[in-house]
Amino acid sequence: MTTAHRRGEHGAAAQHVPIETRNPDPETRWYISGPILHRSDIDPGAFASQRFQDDPRPVSLGGAADPDAGLFALLARLDDPAERAAVFRDYALAAAWLHEPPERRPALAERERRGFPAVLRGWAVDSNGASGAVLKGWAESRFGLRVLHHGGRLADPEQDDRYAGSRRRGAAGGLLDQLDLLYRFTQVELARRHPGERWTTLYRGSHDPEAYMVKEGDGTLVEFNAVSSFTADRETAWEFGSRVWVVRVPLAKIVCCSGLLPGLLAGEQEHIVLGGDYRVGTLRW
Repeated sequence: MTTAHRRGEHGAAAQHVPIETRNPDPETRWYISGPILHRSDIDPGAFASQRFQDDPRPVSLGGAADPDAGLFALLARLDDPAERAAVFRDYALAAAWLHEPPERRPALAERERRGFPAVLRGWAVDSNGASGAVLKGWAESRFGLRVLHHGGRLADPEQDDRYAGSRRRGAAGGLLDQLDLLYRFTQVELARRHPGERWTTLYRGSHDPEAYMVKEGDGTLVEFNAVSSFTADRETAWEFGSRVWVVRVPLAKIVCCSGLLPGLLAGEQEHIVLGGDYRVGTLRW
């Protein structure tokens, strides 16, 4: 991790943000065009702005109630990262089924198939597949972030059948709540492993100009999709496109990353990063 300074939540009703409270800058004009529903404790326009990249803060999901406080109190007492990952995984996969009688709860393998591990594996294979739609839809509903691309540029995500259909199917079975937990777990782990830090330097290679939006003529301000993949290894980034950006990413925008959960996002030092506007640098060979 690089650069100094530093540091997630579950459920609760979506917040309706008054238009006049949103960021009025031209770079975030989409965020002031109408009401945006979200569940975070930060305005979507502010979260998506480049100013958040410059001065990030911790972000949480949900309200004052915290049904998962016991889990995170337990994790705080565990020194072994692998043990923390195992406890989190067991809890996240079980919590969605606790309302069902024991005889109706699926076996662990089935919970994995329907749960967040399958989404992360699917994302690693194809970010424009069903798992990608689930993650982008989650970022849209939780943080109010704009979905720019899913198998092509989206002029209106609500009217794109492929994206909207996959997103709706993915919202079943408590999966979005699991992703809330995953984000919170990631934020707690990053704060614990990198105390005092607020950013990390990541790289993104790209060959598809529809997957992002360049907002300034010099190419240094880019809006990324609601969720995108980055890597911590600059050489790996060149494998994914002829253009490679180096970006100072706020830790608060990392959904999950390599090294947190054994067997998931294990290769390429991958980081799943929330979107919005970022000041970028371009790498040269």
